[in-house]
Amino acid sequence: MGLDCSPSFPARRLGAGQPQPHPPPPPPHPPGAVRPAFPARDMAGSSEKAPDSGRGVVLMDNWPGYDLDLFTYPQHYYGDLECVLIPHGIIVDRIERLAKDIMKDIGYHDILVLCVLKGGYKFCADLVEHLKNISRNSDRFVSMKVDFIRLKSYKNDRSMGEMQIIGGEDLSTLAGKNVLIVEDVVGTGRTMEALLSSIEKYKPNMVKVASLLVKRTARSDSFRPDYAGFEIPDVFVVGYALDYNEYFRDLNHICVINEHGKEKYRI
Repeated sequence: MGLDCSPSFPARRLGAGQPQPHPPPPPPHPPGAVRPAFPARDMAGSSEKAPDSGRGVVLMDNWPGYDLDLFTYPQHYYGDLECVLIPHGIIVDRIERLAKDIMKDIGYHDILVLCVLKGGYKFCADLVEHLKNISRNSDRFVSMKVDFIRLKSYKNDRSMGEMQIIGGEDLSTLAGKNVLIVEDVVGTGRTMEALLSSIEKYKPNMVKVASLLVKRTARSDSFRPDYAGFEIPDVFVVGYALDYNEYFRDLNHICVINEHGKEKYRI
């Protein structure tokens, strides 16, 4: 049987009858519709405040994450993870926006990027690449030098409360520079405040902090980075170079580790 191409509705006879009134517009939010999270922005002459870069994309405490079966991830971590909290593609897009916000705020001045190893290296590499792309397409070259420092504040899944500087360059090289500290996770904020206190002794021209993640925790001392990728619940996350005793750095997505994974890789 051939394909039936007859019209789905009866044909209208042109010119027949009088023009009919337009049907009333539907209600702005029909029952069951998903309401927009924010009002529409008038792009012409809007005075609406820009999004808060220091808060980031907020994942609420009841956010269940994504089913692991919807994504690919290393087979050697099967059974060790609870869920995918933030997929890799969303991470990359958010970092691109952070780079635009940073360049706009700093005003195309030269930047010394201080990367906090080890968890921050992937975030730092992707952020710097986006910053360089913005500079490459602007009318002014922005010099970006990257230095590294390594801190230690976790054993297993618990913060030890005190920051240990394990390595890194002489902080005296930061004097007079525009410094952008790039960190993976801000939890209590004590580690970052201790680092900032150490850096300020060398009188940099400016210091900004960019963190991929900010945890909501009762132990927080209210420190907020200048730029945050995501604000997340107080769960232990791995992936995208974030580790648990050096495991899970090879995981592209940011995931929540389960109790089996913690016991398996505990030291």
